[in-house]
This record gives sequence, C-alpha cells and structure tokens, in this order.
Amino acid sequence: MTTITHLTIAELDAGLDHIRQAPKDTGMLELIVRRPLTEEREILEEGELDLQEGLVGDNWDARGSSMTDDGNAHPEMQLNIMNARAIAHIAQDKDRWQLAGDQLFIDMDISEHNMPPGTRLSLGAAIIEVTAIPHNGCKKFVARFGLDAMTWVNSEEGKKLHLRGINAKVVQAGTISAGDTVNKV
Repeated sequence: MTTITHLTIAELDAGLDHIRQAPKDTGMLELIVRRPLTEEREILEEGELDLQEGLVGDNWDARGSSMTDDGNAHPEMQLNIMNARAIAHIAQDKDRWQLAGDQLFIDMDISEHNMPPGTRLSLGAAIIEVTAIPHNGCKKFVARFGLDAMTWVNSEEGKKLHLRGINAKVVQAGTISAGDTVNKV
C-alpha cells in the first residue's frame, strides 16, 4: 500500500499550470460520487439528476444546511463540482478523489472567469446551473488533504480558479454517466 503524504503549498503550486489548461467550453465528466449517508461514498457509472433531489440517492436534501434559516437543504448548493485536474493533483490518487465530498468531478475550467454564476452546463441528458454560493475548504478537507491544501484552495488565486469547486443546481433533470461530454450552453 502506498502512503500518501499531504502536499506542501510549493508542491501544490507546481500543478497550477496544468489546472489552468483545462478545457474552457467542452470537458468531460470524470467521476460521479453519491453520498448516501454522511462519510459514505458510492462511485457511480451512471446517475440521475433530479430538480428536487439533485443527485438521486445523495444525502444533500436529508443533510440540510446551516446556511438556511429553517435548516433545510440549500437549493443553490444541490451539487458540488470540482475540477478533475485540481483534485487529481491534491489527492494524488484517483481512489482518493471521493474524499473531497463533491458529487461531480469534471475536466473543465471552472474558474470564476470561465464559469461565473448563471453558467449552464449540459452533461448527459441533464442541464445544471452554476450558483453564486462559494464552495470553500473546511476541517474535513484539512483532515483528508492537509492544512496546506485548504490554505491553497482558499487563497486569492485558489478562489479565482475555484480550486475547491463550485456549487450548482439542476435545471433540467436527466441521466448522466461517467465519461459524458460537458458543454457550456
């Protein structure tokens, strides 16, 4: 078994050029992860995106949110999406991508400049819309990838590139599959 060590800021910075080279308008859905319960992950070859549930079978709705007055799930945080190049660099092993806690990992430029709130993406039969709610690193991210990784994704440059990811909501339900083309619409 290979021991994974957390990367330093300098080691993380070394991957920025590759991350910045991600496709701008057409990318690929690399991984779908469903979270049926807290701390549980299921890698899916195919999933259903639903207007009310988000990723069907995921615990987004049941988990709720501290960002809503009533504690219900935040409708603008239905899906968490991360740049596949960023997580590949941070996690160092594809088996560890799921630890980030995001549902969709796409090889595409998800930077503030390329995917501002309101940007729509088609993937499989579904369409999703990027929302304005920031997606930041947290204590779980630190435990899994190290303090330097959280500092890096939450840095000024990290936030511009959305290295920790973006939030989105489903605007057209449909089936999605790993390997689907992702297009800006």
